[in-house]
Amino acid sequence: MCGIVGYMGSKAAYPILIKGLHRLEYRGYDSAGIALLSDRLELNVYKTKGKVADLERFAESKDVSGCIGIAHTRWATHGEPNEANAHPHYSQSKGLALIHNGIIENYTVLRTELESKGYTFRSRTDTEVIVYLVEYIMQTNRVDLCTAVQLALHQVIGAYAIALIDRNNPDEIIAARKSSPLVVGIGEDEFFLASDATPIVEYTDRVVYLNDEEIAVIRRGEPLKVVNLNNVEITPEIKKLAMNLSQLEKGGYPHFMLKEIFEQPRTLQDCIRGRINIEGTQVVLSGVIDNRDKFLNAHRIIIVACGTSWHAALIGEHLIEDLCRIPVEVEYASEFRYRNPVIHPGDIVIAISQSGETADTLAAIELAKSKGAFIYGICNVVGSSIARATDSGSYIHVGPEIGVASTKAFTGQVTVLSMLALTIAQQKGTLSQTRFEEMVKELQGIPDKLSKVLKNSEVVKELSKIFTYARNFIYLGRGYNYPAALEGALKLKEISYIHAEGYPAAEMKHGPIALIDVEMPVVAIATTDSIYEKTISNIQEIKARQGKVIAIVSEGDEMVRGIADYCIEVPRTLEPFAPLVASVPLQLLAYYIAVNKGRNVDQPRNLAKSVTVE
Repeated sequence: MCGIVGYMGSKAAYPILIKGLHRLEYRGYDSAGIALLSDRLELNVYKTKGKVADLERFAESKDVSGCIGIAHTRWATHGEPNEANAHPHYSQSKGLALIHNGIIENYTVLRTELESKGYTFRSRTDTEVIVYLVEYIMQTNRVDLCTAVQLALHQVIGAYAIALIDRNNPDEIIAARKSSPLVVGIGEDEFFLASDATPIVEYTDRVVYLNDEEIAVIRRGEPLKVVNLNNVEITPEIKKLAMNLSQLEKGGYPHFMLKEIFEQPRTLQDCIRGRINIEGTQVVLSGVIDNRDKFLNAHRIIIVACGTSWHAALIGEHLIEDLCRIPVEVEYASEFRYRNPVIHPGDIVIAISQSGETADTLAAIELAKSKGAFIYGICNVVGSSIARATDSGSYIHVGPEIGVASTKAFTGQVTVLSMLALTIAQQKGTLSQTRFEEMVKELQGIPDKLSKVLKNSEVVKELSKIFTYARNFIYLGRGYNYPAALEGALKLKEISYIHAEGYPAAEMKHGPIALIDVEMPVVAIATTDSIYEKTISNIQEIKARQGKVIAIVSEGDEMVRGIADYCIEVPRTLEPFAPLVASVPLQLLAYYIAVNKGRNVDQPRNLAKSVTVE
């Protein structure tokens, strides 16, 4: 969950590394640091608690010369956020510097062993043991840096993406990964290194994604060399980036989150494009069509995900069971991997992750693969670990999502799940052609309906002022809209720090209704659907206890408007697609409340965008 950047070339490294850290700051932002081999061949490490801007201020009077360096922005795991625990870390002699993303599970054993050999540690991190161990191996075995890294990593248990530079070798960076992403950019006589492609796209569109237990040997004036831990050389596969620089800028919006909310009409068009024929009579997800028999013969589908992706998975469960008549189970990936689940070779496991790097989801994939299940991935980042680990899958194609609180990735995931369910249903014949074409036409129209929702953003903005100082919120939904309620509550708590919980509306009477009073705002998703009247009854139960109700209603609804305190209208749509239109005003409500409270919307406390550790 930390951000790694590296550079070697003819340009000054410092500005490239700092710009790269800003681009990766969504991955972690409680401390930052940089290591540079200066023009005088001194290994300078500068680091500080706080954000990248704090690092820039700290380094203003320092020697930041040099054309080779590594940098890091941290989300703390071991050791509190402070200067000592920030990366990069020196080796004992200060001849090496290292940055690390991940968790070393056996660090206490390694640390105790090194302390017994006279080493004194400067921080409370797990990371420091790696650089000490590498230096110890170099000195005792008289080997080069790459060999020492290989030998050290054979002793390490855990997840890592690391990069090291050596004061005595100013023309080399050694980088390695296992269960944590790392990409190498290849320019003209220069190399770039990063946790993902966002710091690289400005300089080159040629990248190599390292696989687990691979080491990149980056040397000035030589082609990129990739070896594994056993020193077997691997031919690197160079890929072309499809990302462009404009996707990484705010484009005039005050926050990335607001930009990404307003991008959703376009991103869903991009998600759908090429997957539905012009006539609207066929949905083609190649990952499903190419594995048609597996989906037609599946006795069960298990969906594994975390956070927002788990909420999308719940909607996917409704869609697949409703349209395809295949039983579906939705699991938190973090629980699934430790539950000794019953998995049969005929099962399909769908793994959902925006980043494609979520550690728990990756581990769940490996477990399911070991049991013989067919693995289908749904993610956003091309070339990510999940995309490479699955048997087949679909990208959501919504572009880079920088805001930590997911918005367009959620609607993209739900859209892909909708197309997946429609594709399977058509292949199985579980939907009439008339109903199928009605749903396809409606799905194609969702981007325009989201544009209509966004035109009323000022209504939500004004409404947010009323509830900025609420201490708690309850979100209610039924059927397809229950996961949308969970997602709305998550968005509010993530960025405003207001306690919020989502419930199935009918479950209120089984306990949570005890919380209702005049100071409790309740957001009820009450769009017109098959259980509309039931939802109205649940709203009346809230009003009978003086709760303040904010209702998401379909256009022209008068019944709920006569009961609720406040209403936000959304376009009418078919019931399975209601979460797509209902989620956007909930995203806006959370955003504007957080802005009113002065929160750092794009970088909420204690959170990071890509959860690459357990």
